[in-house]
Amino acid sequence: MALASPALSLLQTIFHGNALSTNAAECAVYAYDNSRREAIPEAVVFPSTHAQVVALVGVCRDHGIALTARGRGTNTTGASVPVNGGIVASFERMNRILDIDPDNRLAVVEPGVLNADLQTALKAHGFFWAPDPTSAPFCSIAGNIACNAGGPRAVKYGATRDNVLALRAVNGLGEEFRCGKPTTKGATGYDLTRLLIGSEGTLAIITEATLKLIPLASGKRTLRATYVDIAAAAAAVSRIMAQPVTPCALEYMDDEALRLARNHGGNAIPEAGSMLIIEVDGEPDALDSAIAAIRRAADGDGVIDLRVASDVDEVATLWAARKALSPALRTLAPNKINEDVVVPVSRVPQLIAGLKSISARHAIQIVTFGHAGNGNIHVNLLYQPEDPVQVANAPDCLSEVFDLVFALDGTLSGEHGIGMAKREFMPRALDAVSLELMRRIKRQFDPDGILNPGKLLPD
Repeated sequence: MALASPALSLLQTIFHGNALSTNAAECAVYAYDNSRREAIPEAVVFPSTHAQVVALVGVCRDHGIALTARGRGTNTTGASVPVNGGIVASFERMNRILDIDPDNRLAVVEPGVLNADLQTALKAHGFFWAPDPTSAPFCSIAGNIACNAGGPRAVKYGATRDNVLALRAVNGLGEEFRCGKPTTKGATGYDLTRLLIGSEGTLAIITEATLKLIPLASGKRTLRATYVDIAAAAAAVSRIMAQPVTPCALEYMDDEALRLARNHGGNAIPEAGSMLIIEVDGEPDALDSAIAAIRRAADGDGVIDLRVASDVDEVATLWAARKALSPALRTLAPNKINEDVVVPVSRVPQLIAGLKSISARHAIQIVTFGHAGNGNIHVNLLYQPEDPVQVANAPDCLSEVFDLVFALDGTLSGEHGIGMAKREFMPRALDAVSLELMRRIKRQFDPDGILNPGKLLPD
């Protein structure tokens, strides 16, 4: 369906030349994300200024047009799919790093800056921004903010919500506002900054972010620990996180994930029932004692081998293999349900044991890997579309996975968000009062429901 001519005429006064497109082929490019869901928008606009975003929201509100903000489409839950048509606002042209301030340990960026580009710029100043998702070379800062992205470093340095100081944004009324300050402490009213992070573009559109920076460590060591089975590795995770030395990464791979990793990394990836990649960072003269403490915690029943990576090439191979896992899983089964559940770290062993039982009961392979140090396990249900039993069992299998997670006092998502994929499970994840409070917040920010409709909150 085409945009009504009055709205289109107004948009043409805001977005000139190739900053606005209603071309069907170009709209199709912005119709999907990494979830494989798809819905064609009626137009795509490419804002380059905050003022354009304010004007855009005003037009959409006045004409009742759905507006979906989009980074680079790496989301896996359908959060950036324009399910109600309308307009997609792609922020790829608002990609400037406005300021890097080492003295105050902050950076100010536009929403379309890529995570990896920011990290490269910060490295020259001796700093980094903590969130480091696998999609870092392609994902935008606003996309990280939208779903509270994490990554391996979150175990020590926190996810996006812990590393954003302030935001500039536009709500669904077309009102512009700022929240937060360029300080690491503040107690002045409600924390709107943290509220917007993880809201998936349903409350406001972010046009600027002030980010907290962390100095790069002087040294880093990487330890590879292998175990006879998944349960032994899961128990080691609990021991590691119960002692004083906090690793800057603690990644877990089960036996099938290791097999896939070997296809990518060769013999540098061992054959084992499971493996942990453990990194510690800090001053070089403190790393020996830190590694010794991690070794003691990682050792225990079921351990096969504990060794520090010999050189930077081995470290690079380990991490490249780990980051190749998600796409590699599609070689096992074209239909993959990828969830990023979280449970308390002490309950990771129970989660892993329960997943094995669910897998056997439904005859669906479940491959697990992820950020074990904060209990964030990527649970991948793999099934063949030509197998009618697996296709029929997949929904119940997923439902049981979530039941297990809730029983262990866990939650639906650690960093992927809810989007379209997990909306139906929200009433099981949250109590009715909490959900209603969220709906009221949504109505305050976006009373007409134009911002990213059909996402996050269930009907």
